[in-house]
Amino acid sequence: MSQTDRSKPLPTLSFEFFPPRENDGVAKLLDGSVAKLAAFDPDYCSVTYGAGGSTRQGTQDLVEALLAAQINSVPHLSIGGSTDAALLELVEHYRNIGVTKILCLRGDQPSGDASRPVYAKDLVERLQQHYPKHFELAVAAYPEVHPDASCAAKDMIHFSAKVSAGASSAITQYFYNPEAYGFFLDRCAKAGLSIPVTAGIMPITNVEALQRFSAKAGADIPRWLAKSMATYMSDEKGLIDYGVEVVTKLCERLLEMGAPGLHFYTLNRWGASSRICRNLGFLER
Repeated sequence: MSQTDRSKPLPTLSFEFFPPRENDGVAKLLDGSVAKLAAFDPDYCSVTYGAGGSTRQGTQDLVEALLAAQINSVPHLSIGGSTDAALLELVEHYRNIGVTKILCLRGDQPSGDASRPVYAKDLVERLQQHYPKHFELAVAAYPEVHPDASCAAKDMIHFSAKVSAGASSAITQYFYNPEAYGFFLDRCAKAGLSIPVTAGIMPITNVEALQRFSAKAGADIPRWLAKSMATYMSDEKGLIDYGVEVVTKLCERLLEMGAPGLHFYTLNRWGASSRICRNLGFLER
């Protein structure tokens, strides 16, 4: 199946990278994984922002390098752990270098004042106040419910608040149960929300790493998948082949369900994501 076979609008495609720690890491990343995945002509590549702004300079450097390589770049930005002045200084810099979209996240809560929690909606409101209509503001969505939310209803209240504040699109946490995405869209519809919700996709390449990420992020690994992956604990190639098959089928199902796009959490790797994209009919330049 190729993209030209689709009678409905083509899904968007995007890839997430994190700032390398090595001095020459950005150049290596651009020459390696970014170049491989940029061949699929993604709508954009996003760049993560470390806890408390710990990778602020690294995020900025990678965003600038992507833009210099003619690749649309979307920086992640969190409100937690940053002063208002520092945050707006960074956003002003992004505006000046041509960034048009920002992924707004909560980040870490400020230390020492638990009575005044911050939320992603606060960041959306702040950017709308200082840069009205300049940036497209995206936010995170959690089909399996945010790990800090006590129930799905309260999670939807927080998501609705981000949309009301001015978010015009969302990207989900990764998941392996497509019905979770379907139920989330149903909850959005009941809440009167109609913004596009891109599905976040995590390729399967390492069992232990996936278990660790999932425990931290509150992402569920279905029992059938966990048991199946256990078969390949000592077979890396077999695991990757199996993971490509599983995630390809997941993506196909999500596109059938109307997902407007796919956002790959690459972990700065290109192999599995490339194979899945080819399976889905995305064409390389």
